[in-house]
Amino acid sequence: MKALTRPTRLAPGARVAVVAPSGPVPEERLAAGLDILRGWDLDPVVAPHVLDRHPEFTYLAGSDADRAADLQTAWCDPDVAAVLCARGGYGAQRMVDLLDWDAIRAAGPKVFLGFSDITALHEAFANRAGLVTLHGPMVAAVDFIKNTRAQEHLRATLFEPETVRVIESGGGAPPLVPGRATGVVLGGCLSLLAADLGTPHARTSARGGLLCLEDVGEETYRLDRALTQLLRAGWLDGVTGILLGSWARCSPYEHVRTLLTDRLAGLGVPVVEEFGFGHGEGALTIPFGVRAELDADAGTLTLEEPALA
Repeated sequence: MKALTRPTRLAPGARVAVVAPSGPVPEERLAAGLDILRGWDLDPVVAPHVLDRHPEFTYLAGSDADRAADLQTAWCDPDVAAVLCARGGYGAQRMVDLLDWDAIRAAGPKVFLGFSDITALHEAFANRAGLVTLHGPMVAAVDFIKNTRAQEHLRATLFEPETVRVIESGGGAPPLVPGRATGVVLGGCLSLLAADLGTPHARTSARGGLLCLEDVGEETYRLDRALTQLLRAGWLDGVTGILLGSWARCSPYEHVRTLLTDRLAGLGVPVVEEFGFGHGEGALTIPFGVRAELDADAGTLTLEEPALA
């Protein structure tokens, strides 16, 4: 697995587009998030369909075609330096194949930010465009609006990425499996990674990668099913290390931890838990597509180069 192309860091005054590829966006939370971006001296522009609601499927932020068009237009706008997702939910899988990936590649690298359901787009940008993306807090998410750690770690990554070359979990939890490993960082929401298997242009393996996994609102047997699917498909063969994030609103963590140990310890690679990314409070921003070293004992991820150029 090779490191991917890094977009350019943001500078004061940069125009950033906010899109909603998945679920509907609460207007008041969007307004609060935009205020934070303006406070960073960014120029946020909201895509036309961000506040749409699908007339039949209320879990979608408007039609698949409109959500795809918003992202496509924003990405191909030469005045836009970054495309930031407003929230996750569900729906990215429905629109990802409507995007013109030839045009996206031609438009060149830009910052792309999101997590949760946006995992489907992280994978697409990696596999179809060869770009580094940021797994981090979204503009209309409660964590971004209210949590200083989430805000500051994202801000530093966007503007001063050399200051966050070492990402520390801060959790203090002992590793599930000790050791060190190097590889290219990838991953996201476990259930979305499992759902991506077998789809057009999906990566066939995490071989050579440091895999980040987290999820939200899933019972233990559902997490078991997703992990077992990845194992049975051979997708985890050759992975070099695993970072585990939050498991918010899942089964009691002692049950989840037992499952993670059962399914992952046998891979024989370092596994660190409670790394502080995902749906938990104060989520860290993790760059996907950069080469890094994981020290499971110390709870650190050291990037070989800054997330953004």
